[in-house]
Amino acid sequence: MNLSGVATSLRVRLPELAEEMAQRIRSDVDAYQDEALISLDSLRSSCSANADFVLAHLRRDTAPDAEAARETGRVRAEQGVPLADTLRAYRIGSEFLWAEILAEARTRPEISDDLLVSESAKFWSLSGLYMEAVAVAYRETAAELTSRGQFRRSTLVEALFTGVIAEGTLWEAARELGLPEQGPYAVAVAEAGASDEKPLADLEASLRRAELASVWRLLPDQQLVLIALPSEGSEKTCLRVLRGSRARVGFSPCFDSLQGAPQALRFARLALSALPGAGPGVARFDDHPLSMVVVAAPAEAARLVEVTLQPVLDLPAAERSRLLQTLEQWFASGGSVNAAAQGLFVHPNTVRYRLRRVEELTGRPLSDPRMTADVGAALAAVRGSGRPLKRA
Repeated sequence: MNLSGVATSLRVRLPELAEEMAQRIRSDVDAYQDEALISLDSLRSSCSANADFVLAHLRRDTAPDAEAARETGRVRAEQGVPLADTLRAYRIGSEFLWAEILAEARTRPEISDDLLVSESAKFWSLSGLYMEAVAVAYRETAAELTSRGQFRRSTLVEALFTGVIAEGTLWEAARELGLPEQGPYAVAVAEAGASDEKPLADLEASLRRAELASVWRLLPDQQLVLIALPSEGSEKTCLRVLRGSRARVGFSPCFDSLQGAPQALRFARLALSALPGAGPGVARFDDHPLSMVVVAAPAEAARLVEVTLQPVLDLPAAERSRLLQTLEQWFASGGSVNAAAQGLFVHPNTVRYRLRRVEELTGRPLSDPRMTADVGAALAAVRGSGRPLKRA
């Protein structure tokens, strides 16, 4: 003997049972109380399908079919219902159905207590199997949705940086990426280290703590970051966070529309290429715009160096390095001979002698602002070319 007669009777009442089961779940599980998340019709349909599969198994005592449970897991993952709430709802539904089975069985004298104990073990084993099917389907669907969402975000970020996104969809992209629809924004480009190392590791969390929304794109040699700067002090905060990353970073000027992201990316890359030395640091495009312009036009910069500083570059290595280093320090000191001397650890007269030597070689008096601008631009081109400026 089994519970097939009980199952047959309950299947007749299936619409009524599904309604009561749905109402109980809705009452006891918070996530299921949101009609916008899970409609009562959807919940009722799920309850009916799962109860029907259980009752059908009890009637025929065949191999269990967990398709209804898998469908429940898939649908709840797509609806965004937490897995814990989904499993709790399933457990409530199972408890309700077993209570109805017991109540119906008590009306049948031929069903003994021993049979109920035996069938109880089978029922809860079946319930456990179905809950496992719910969880597996839920996790598979959630993983697929996450992968799909990450691909979508990656595609949108790439579209912003390349400028292939249509103007009318910019606000949609901003909303989907969690960015404000209007700037200011900025772009940062970090130089990548080892292939498995992110140059700005943990920076996204730091920006989030500073309430700065950002989107990311990792390339083989660089990491690109578009950052929203919503308040007056946001840029300073962002630069402080970037400097704390210990990476080599180029930082663009601020811009107001996401349409400006491709140009800002170019500016950030120029700033990164002009960052001196090999250690960490942040180069802001707007801090040295002349250097950035020189770096942006390598052929023109090479000609500028040739007609301005070539006589200095043709000197023996030791003298060339001394003169270039002195020029570098003099410009960095705002044209102050004394400050340059302190930076070079030499006497001010030594700096004056070296500057006169540069004037003699180049034919450009450094007292003339126009000539000084030419020499400064040529020096920036030498720096951007990677030619070392060693102290000598």
